[in-house]
Amino acid sequence: MNRYERPTLRAMTGYSFGEQPKAQSVIKLNTNENPYAPSPAVAEALGAFDVATLRRYPSPFAEGFRAAAAALHGLEPDWIIATNGGDELLRLLITTYLEPGQPLATTDPSYSLYPVLAAVQDCPTVSFPLDDAFGLPEDLGAQAEAAGAGIFCLVNPHAPTGRLFSSEAIEGVLAQFSGVVLIDQAYVDFIDEGEKAAALAMLKRHDRVLLLRTLSKGYALAGLRFGYGLAQPSLIEPMLTKTRDSYNVDAIAQALATAALEDQAWAHDNWAKVRRERALLAAALAQRGFTVPPSQTNFLFPIVPAPFEAGALKEALRAENILVRHFPGALGERLRITVGTAEENAALLAAIDRAACP
Repeated sequence: MNRYERPTLRAMTGYSFGEQPKAQSVIKLNTNENPYAPSPAVAEALGAFDVATLRRYPSPFAEGFRAAAAALHGLEPDWIIATNGGDELLRLLITTYLEPGQPLATTDPSYSLYPVLAAVQDCPTVSFPLDDAFGLPEDLGAQAEAAGAGIFCLVNPHAPTGRLFSSEAIEGVLAQFSGVVLIDQAYVDFIDEGEKAAALAMLKRHDRVLLLRTLSKGYALAGLRFGYGLAQPSLIEPMLTKTRDSYNVDAIAQALATAALEDQAWAHDNWAKVRRERALLAAALAQRGFTVPPSQTNFLFPIVPAPFEAGALKEALRAENILVRHFPGALGERLRITVGTAEENAALLAAIDRAACP
């Protein structure tokens, strides 16, 4: 035991990562990565990058990327903050807007990193169950307000369920809750375009709403670790100028992220392929007896039918070098399955069939 470690950290458990296999032959459907390659513009930007410039610090505020993101979303650059993955944005939000000891609110289930980052700040987490259909309870904001929470973190589209909450439901939370509301849109690129516009309109109505975006999912750049936040300048400014790490996003990442964001034709084609394969995979699982709720993400969250047991099926797939995610406890009879390529999905289905008829 390290006697210098803060007692809060000694008592807490860190974030649990999904399995990351070294072998490229493994079909990896457990961590919601994009099955398709990033834009060729990313490779071009990497090839054209002048290594000699690495002797100097990068743009401290990622002005080029922020300009590209602002143009894409119809905003000004001071509405944008670039971060080292979406997770850094979460840390900045908590460090900037949550007093030590003040609760962070979220739903149950939700992204498991939220309570970890809150604990580092010496803050408890209060989690409120979704309803039986994984929807938002009508009094959700009131519950968070009564708990004295300073921040509400809401994943939308939701993980791990895949459900998309309506803008009306989120406005209901805002009407009842007076703190800062993070809408974690890690999977937003896989939803209908109209819903994206609804979230941006909400942003303009509320100066305490922050949208989290990442290039990990929709832009197939999980290995780059690049995210960004969208909010009114009054919410962005303290994070940008006070709590953000100096030079938090490196020069190569800025160049590649900007190239990816500017190639919207490639991105939209990528998202359409994921949505198409998602529908086909959902139908194929339903034919095999799985109960498959609608998903607006790049993954499915089906209930495993008898005689399967979800944990055992996960292990049977793992034995065939196919990784999926199993959540024990109340969600124990479900698997979270990332949408793969047509070939990967076919291999998954064939392995399920073999497990059913050994």
